[in-house]
Amino acid sequence: MGALVQTNVLAYERLFDLDLQLLADSVLLVISIFVLYILLSYLLFNPARNLLKNRQEKIKNDIDTAAKDKEEAAKMKAEYEERIKNIDKEAETILSDARKKALKKEAKIVEEAKEEAARIISRAKEEAELEKKHAADDVKKEIISIASIMAGKVVSASIDTTVQDGLIEETLKEMGDETWLS
Repeated sequence: MGALVQTNVLAYERLFDLDLQLLADSVLLVISIFVLYILLSYLLFNPARNLLKNRQEKIKNDIDTAAKDKEEAAKMKAEYEERIKNIDKEAETILSDARKKALKKEAKIVEEAKEEAARIISRAKEEAELEKKHAADDVKKEIISIASIMAGKVVSASIDTTVQDGLIEETLKEMGDETWLS
């Protein structure tokens, strides 16, 4: 048992005993870890960092773009709402203009109809006057012929035609032109 304890003591001594081999192994291990870290950092960590950095920039750009788009959409929405409000006003203006034009056109048509009616009435009055004159002339001729016949019958035996024509003219003058026109 003494040898076993002595071997264990040597193992403990060796375990905690700093010898040159242990120090060289430790330094090499630290250098290896450092080189491995630098190598992995260059080959693995930097690309991963760059990938994360690029992704962060892309996400930031997407967020900025989304914010700009949202702002533009809000502006467009406000603009369209304003247009919708103005559309009612524009529609009312258009309808108002159409009503005014319709009223002007109506007034023009009524005026033209009145003018046409006045022309028709004027023509009708002129034609009535002409017919009245023709009728008066016809009545005058008829009365003259009847008066001639009657005077001719009454005075035919005693008066000659010159005296007869003189009497007819005298009678017509006494009656006057006013009688024939009315």
